[in-house]
Amino acid sequence: MTVPPIQVAVCGPRNCTDTDATNARIVGRLLAEAGATVLCGGGRGVMAAVAEGASVAGGLVIGVRPDTDPHGICDGLSAVLYTNMGEARNAILVWSADAVIVIGGSWGTLSELALANRRGAVPVITLGGWQILDAEDNAVEAAIVAASPEAAVQTALAKV
Repeated sequence: MTVPPIQVAVCGPRNCTDTDATNARIVGRLLAEAGATVLCGGGRGVMAAVAEGASVAGGLVIGVRPDTDPHGICDGLSAVLYTNMGEARNAILVWSADAVIVIGGSWGTLSELALANRRGAVPVITLGGWQILDAEDNAVEAAIVAASPEAAVQTALAKV
């Protein structure tokens, strides 16, 4: 019996910064080079950048879409799951992953971070993304903070 490759969800906003897009491309490439399957939302921004990075490196990239519109998907996807569930698809994305990497931040990305933490038992890594603070501005352990794309991937792969 062959063990399927690790699946890593990479979550991030569709309206992202150039830094977030660059980080996502590198993360996608590194995950593909490590043999991981990349899961993402299959749309613009961080999703498109991670799909580009992984596909250029020959990786398998699965887009989990909130709708059924084939015109909304990004390039670089190997396969697409059209859920027609809106943001409820975020739960499918994080529950299908062995690790979750969050790049950048938006309300949808915060939802994915929260769902991944609620799920438990999977490493959640943030790279330039959401960091939750308590009333005294102390970081709440909602995610492992990575300083670079390389550190994010290394942490995700080492924790599973």
